[in-house]
Amino acid sequence: MEDVFDSSPWLNNAGGDTRLLHDGKGEEDLQESKSEEQQGSINQAEIPLRMENKHDSLRNLEQMPSPQKQQSLTDVNILGDFNNSNSIKRSSRSLFRREQASQTGPKQYPIKLAPATMLWTTSRDGAVQLRMEENAAESPLTVDQMFNQSVASYGNRIALGFSLRNHWETLTYSQYYKECRKAAKSFLKLGLQRFHGVGILGFNSPEWFIAHIGAILAGGLAVGMYATNSPEACRHVADHCEANVLVVEHHHQLLKVLQIAHQLPHLKAIVQYKYAVEEHQPNIFSWKKFLELGKSISDIQLDEIIESQNANQCCTLIYTSGTTGVPKAVMLSHDNMTWTAKTAGQTVGLQHARKVQERVVSFLPVSHIAAQMMDIWIPMKFGAATYFAQPDALKGTLLNTLKEVRPTAFLGVPRVWEKIEERMKEIGAESSAFKKSIVKWAKGLGLQASYNMMHGVTTRPCGYALANALVFKKVRALLGLDQCTKCFTGAAPITKETLDYFLSLRITIFELYGMSESTGPHTVSHQDFYRITSCGKEMAGCKTKLDKLNEEGSGEICFWGRHIFMGYLNMPGQTKEALDEAGWLHSGDLGRHDEDGFLYITGRIKELIITAGGENIAPVPIEDAVKEKLPIISNAMLIGDKRKFLSMFLTLKSYMDDQTGAPLDKLAPAAVAFCRRYGCSANTVSDVLNVKDPIIYKAIQNGIDAVNKDAISNAQKIQKWIILEKDFSIIGGELVNQAVLITLCLSMDVEVRGPLLCVKEKIMAHKRRFVP
Repeated sequence: MEDVFDSSPWLNNAGGDTRLLHDGKGEEDLQESKSEEQQGSINQAEIPLRMENKHDSLRNLEQMPSPQKQQSLTDVNILGDFNNSNSIKRSSRSLFRREQASQTGPKQYPIKLAPATMLWTTSRDGAVQLRMEENAAESPLTVDQMFNQSVASYGNRIALGFSLRNHWETLTYSQYYKECRKAAKSFLKLGLQRFHGVGILGFNSPEWFIAHIGAILAGGLAVGMYATNSPEACRHVADHCEANVLVVEHHHQLLKVLQIAHQLPHLKAIVQYKYAVEEHQPNIFSWKKFLELGKSISDIQLDEIIESQNANQCCTLIYTSGTTGVPKAVMLSHDNMTWTAKTAGQTVGLQHARKVQERVVSFLPVSHIAAQMMDIWIPMKFGAATYFAQPDALKGTLLNTLKEVRPTAFLGVPRVWEKIEERMKEIGAESSAFKKSIVKWAKGLGLQASYNMMHGVTTRPCGYALANALVFKKVRALLGLDQCTKCFTGAAPITKETLDYFLSLRITIFELYGMSESTGPHTVSHQDFYRITSCGKEMAGCKTKLDKLNEEGSGEICFWGRHIFMGYLNMPGQTKEALDEAGWLHSGDLGRHDEDGFLYITGRIKELIITAGGENIAPVPIEDAVKEKLPIISNAMLIGDKRKFLSMFLTLKSYMDDQTGAPLDKLAPAAVAFCRRYGCSANTVSDVLNVKDPIIYKAIQNGIDAVNKDAISNAQKIQKWIILEKDFSIIGGELVNQAVLITLCLSMDVEVRGPLLCVKEKIMAHKRRFVP
């Protein structure tokens, strides 16, 4: 039993609804609550890591045991060189700094910067100049400095919440930091070398976060790896970052690593953080055994390493998806993380926990910069509480977690919002005619009120209060978003149809735009600056430049700011392609500004279609327009490079298999509703294709005609289109290989004229909204 729960040693015994423990309480009330809690006892049999007792689990930093004795020379030699920095300070000063921070609250930390003459580097131990201008001139911080500030300010506040045996358990900021230091010591014991990787492979959990931050504190490079990675993909990442340690979630992930371990010359150990270890080898450790390893590493040794870290040196690698070639390792510095966390949080109006503690739900892969910034770094800066969803969150349990946690801020990729929309439409379709009429009336008022607010009109339409009571409040409560004032989307484009749907329910989804190379967000939308389909405005301290404007006012979007990455690890050529001589990051995206400074994405430079007549055409606006006019359409792919005219492949909205991600034949609710609107009884894609109902085909043609009517030239009009028999998917191969799509079209007697745009490239072209 202990092994089964080996991953959860941080039981606070808060009990019940953990949100109610701290919400609305001042610091004195909070301390009183903790004192009352500490009077109880906890069954030590329920604590897998043998945490001594509850009083110890709630200790502040100043209550930590005295530093252990310096380990033997033999152990030190095993660890390698961790202190190759010119800024090591006396360990006694570092200990005094930690204790002082925990006792006196936030303080100013010394600026720690390594000498640097350039804005970029590709060396793992390199340093860069920071873009510190007037509106971005605050002192840089290392990760440890920011964490210490948080411990001093929010030490007894909830940092992490996780469900254990159907009960929410929590970890405070003081405990969180203590556990990260334990992990850091254990990494050192295992032989983690300076600026070498610690790869983490698994679903979001406290252990994932602790391993990630522990690796940074130990002087290594924290490297998230997608849980869906193949063994070969894991091998590339682990080898490229020269990983000394790999941390895996469970046996399945461990088997992946064991397949390629012999190809990893730098690998020294593997740690499994969930369930019992089934493979018994000398270099494989359970999470419990792992944390015990660091007991022989002194606080003095760890603090010397922490003190040697500089804000302008690398702490994290984010690997791009690699859909256009070998995955690149985006080097992000301490300052990238700490400055962006502060700036992004301030821009979207996050509250510090001293006033109101924000809550977020972690369910998107934290190997992705968007989730990592939203779940780890911004909460740390503002003292927010991060609650972990179940691993099957995207298969249906996310809604349960949202209703339990009731987050105040929530980030979902477009597909998450679309699935919520589809499910709500399913429920709505089963309602009585009377309820449907009430909801339709309320949604009309909700959409009107939302657009009024967007344009600065604060007056609400007549009947709004009743609509809010009958519909809007109930919907938000049903979704667990009744306390959520900041709903975000990123990682891909979201349709205007989906945005309007939620606006009609008075849920505004704010778009974020950025890249891994910009540490996540560059432009953000907020209630004070929002335009539908816009990505908002750049964060304070950031700049946007549109390079090489065309006749329509679109140009390549270029970024400037302290969030710009250091470079691609060991890839100087690719780094120089991304960063120009002046230090501007070139996104490869096309965009335009409106008269109020809002940014709109219009396409990708590499995806431009050049017709036989020599006209340059950006396909994304045309594809988006088709999907907006035709809610039955899931994907629209424009074809016409070097051709005389434009054609389009269309797929219909259908259900996806939750296990495999494969498209099913059954039409999604939006597609069914479209069919019913025109008197068609089809319930599957096959029904539509086999019958070829002239009414449905005519309706689609009318939508195409409406798009063509807005075309600025005949060359930009869609002349031919065809419906494919299934939607695009990764498992089906359409999102991976051009040849598969060509074969599909040939099998349907579709004439393939000229080179097709690779669908894989199309996905890359769409992906630049807050995505690596």
